[in-house]
This record gives sequence, structure tokens and C-alpha cells, in this order.
Amino acid sequence: MLTKEKAIFNWSGGKDSALTLYKLQQSQDFEIACLLTSISGKYQRISMHGVRVDLLEAQAEHIGIPLVKMEVPDMPSMAVYEETMRNMLSGLKKEGITASVFGDIFLEDLRTYREGKLAELDLKGVFPLWKRPTDLLIREFLDLGFKTITTCVNEKYLDKSFVGRVIDEEFLKDLPDDVDPCGENGEFHTFVYDGPIFSKPINFKKGEIVLRKYEAPKSEDDADQCFSDKKEDPARYGFWYCDLIPV
Repeated sequence: MLTKEKAIFNWSGGKDSALTLYKLQQSQDFEIACLLTSISGKYQRISMHGVRVDLLEAQAEHIGIPLVKMEVPDMPSMAVYEETMRNMLSGLKKEGITASVFGDIFLEDLRTYREGKLAELDLKGVFPLWKRPTDLLIREFLDLGFKTITTCVNEKYLDKSFVGRVIDEEFLKDLPDDVDPCGENGEFHTFVYDGPIFSKPINFKKGEIVLRKYEAPKSEDDADQCFSDKKEDPARYGFWYCDLIPV
């Protein structure tokens, strides 16, 4: 019997991660050693998505895969982020990790960046959703029974009414034509709370909605902004966040 490659899974807590993990579990091509998530050390929330660590931990528990949290400073420089990630990956590599899995779909520059950094450590990147049409991916996600809610939207592309909404057919119909249905250009981020990868749903209630402004993306967690095909300066825009509170 062949031994499966051990991989880490770059888990954001959102829909693309969830669908990617589902596909890997179905294929059984890799042994997923852990879910790796970057979180703000200051706020104890998933970077960019703004989801509380308590809910992230509930996801991992209901999935049944160990969670590794990588804490980064608030608005770190790219150099700080890269050093933190390199140290994390170097440690995991000693445990037999040979691959790193991502839910990226079509951002070429981002994939090239990730693969280049992994190659420095003699690791390979795995992209199960790569080049799949995003309109088909989101419908596959919904058809499989996944449930997800938007936790962050970029005010450049979507207004306040889109944050804190469950993604369903009505949500997709309401999206402007220039917004990707999977938010692959960083238009929105999500939290998945039910679906076939979970042993049971994750309970939460919606909290306050706030607008936060950022000078510019400075870490790979903002890479869907840095490497977006839409080259407007994100320093001019803010993000609407909907707080999700565990219950």
C-alpha cells in the first residue's frame, strides 16, 4: 500500500477552502496533517475574514483535523509575514509535510508567488480548484449542502447590504456584473458553518456591522487584493465587517 503524501491545508474558514477540502477528502490523494490559518494576534480573528478564533476552532473540531494558528501582527509588512510563514512551514516540514494546499482559483500572480515561496523550502503547492469556472464552483458548493455567510465585503465593489448575508441564489442574483461569484478578486469573504465536511453545524448569531479603513494590504493574507486583476489602489477603500458571535 502506497503511503499518501502529507500536506498542510491553508484554511481561511471560507467557502473556497471548504469546497477544496471536500474535494481532497473525496479524492483521498493526500493526508491532511493540519489546517493552517493566519490570525491577527492583536484581535484574535482570522486575517481579512474578521472571524473570531472561537468559531475557527469550532470549524476544526467539527471537521476533525488539527488546527495550527499562525499569529501575525496587525497590518504586518510583507517581509514580516513571509518570515513568519517560512518559520511555520520549516517546522511543519520536519514533521513530514511535502505539500501545501490552497483554494485559489484563477489569480496567476498569486499562484506564482505561493509556488515560488514554497520552492524555497522544497515544498510544492496544490490547487484543486484551479481554473474551474467560478459560477459553476459556487453552485456546486451550494448543491453539496454547504452554508456560508459573508463576513467582510470590499466597499469598492459591494455596499453594506451585502455583508452578513447567507450566500444563496438570491445573493448571487443581486451581485453586480463586475463582481466574481466566488469573490476571487477579494470582493467578499465568508464563514462556512455547515456542510458535508462538518460533523454538525456551527452555531452563531450576527453581531454589529462596522466599516474599517486600511492604508494598503501589507501581507499575503491580503493577496487577493495585491494580486487581483482589478488594479485599483485598495488604500482608498474600506471593508464592511459583520461580527459573528458563538452561541
